[in-house]
Amino acid sequence: MPSTSLTFSDRAAHRAWLAAQAALPRGFRVGTTRFEFTPREAPKPAKMTLTLIALDQSTADFAGMFTKNAFPGAPVIVGRRRLDAPDLGAIIVNNKISNVCAPGGVEASERVCVETARLLGLAPAQILPSSTGVIGWGLPVDAMVAALPSAVAALADGSILPAAEGIVTTDLYPKIRRADLAGGSIVGIAKGAGMIEPNLATMLVYLLTDLKVPRVELRAMLARAVGASFNHISIDSDTSTSDTVAVVSSGRVPCPDLAAFEAALTRVCRDLAEDVVRNGEGVRHVIRVAVTGAPTPGLAAALGKAVVNAPLFKCAVAGNDPNVGRLVQAVGKQVGAHAPGTDLSRLTLKMGGIEIFSGGVFQLSPAKETALVAHLKGAELYASAPPKDGVFAAAIDFPPHERCVEIDLDLGLGGAAATIFGGDLTHEYVSENADYRS
Repeated sequence: MPSTSLTFSDRAAHRAWLAAQAALPRGFRVGTTRFEFTPREAPKPAKMTLTLIALDQSTADFAGMFTKNAFPGAPVIVGRRRLDAPDLGAIIVNNKISNVCAPGGVEASERVCVETARLLGLAPAQILPSSTGVIGWGLPVDAMVAALPSAVAALADGSILPAAEGIVTTDLYPKIRRADLAGGSIVGIAKGAGMIEPNLATMLVYLLTDLKVPRVELRAMLARAVGASFNHISIDSDTSTSDTVAVVSSGRVPCPDLAAFEAALTRVCRDLAEDVVRNGEGVRHVIRVAVTGAPTPGLAAALGKAVVNAPLFKCAVAGNDPNVGRLVQAVGKQVGAHAPGTDLSRLTLKMGGIEIFSGGVFQLSPAKETALVAHLKGAELYASAPPKDGVFAAAIDFPPHERCVEIDLDLGLGGAAATIFGGDLTHEYVSENADYRS
């Protein structure tokens, strides 16, 4: 679970909480601008937001991790090059179009960096680009270049909330998490709702800190934090072509305890990762799978992913149906295909703290069935609404609570463990992705 257990009565309460989390670390400014354009590939009016994150002074202390999809977006290709640069001065993000495998995509990203650098008095290699949105379309570079002065003019050092809002696409609400320590802070924002099973290193995460953490240590910390957070979630088992996680230190505050900093960074990443799942396309239940007693960390994580990616089990959860046979099937499928010979005789399974499987057989009863239904309904973020004109739409634009469908899986074979978060599979998810470009 997140470091806090939050509940919100309405959108206004959630927005007030976001605003309270949003103070920028020292040394950073953010600015956004929005403009209309017409995609070449689908000639109908569209809107794009440019989000600029700029440092007061460039820094050598930055890190990034990117998708392992074999068709990475042009900004990912450019971003990997930027990791070799001596320093970083700004990040420029656009939504609506992801710039993946589009003709001249790398050149388009570089041109946006060149113009951003010119306006900020930096070198192009000091700009990290990011894009998210429709795959296959090309960037409207001329329109973006024309809009960039407005984003620069909007730069302000107060709140990261405009950036959190600016990077979203199908997200229902922005995501911000923070940690305060040693006189400084870590503040993170994330974009992500669908096409999400990060294999990092369409999910974008930016982590800003004013605590001075050297480049080498920061990169090692980010890799470990990502492994324990963003690589432990899945909404639909699809790895985006654009996944990016970046952390930047302005170095304005001494960091006396690197271990405490890493713990805080990991906590911010874990909270943002769960926020991404809770804000997943069509998600009405967050599923938390705690795997213990595994012989290896890899098997623990794989079993958790197998559960949250199992379509039939996800559908059952969406309908508040404790069809636990689908849960056991998912576990058996993973073991049979990828870890044959694993002894499952000591396996115990619980849902909502209720034992449903042990000793190689189900442990079910009418009373348990009733309790399991209550657990599923208690974790529901919102009730399904009838379709309007044949289209299902999400019923909320804020997270009312942080409760999960709790699955505990103990293999009884060792000391390795993993906690994986995923979502259910709803009519709303299908509707969102059937109509994504139209």
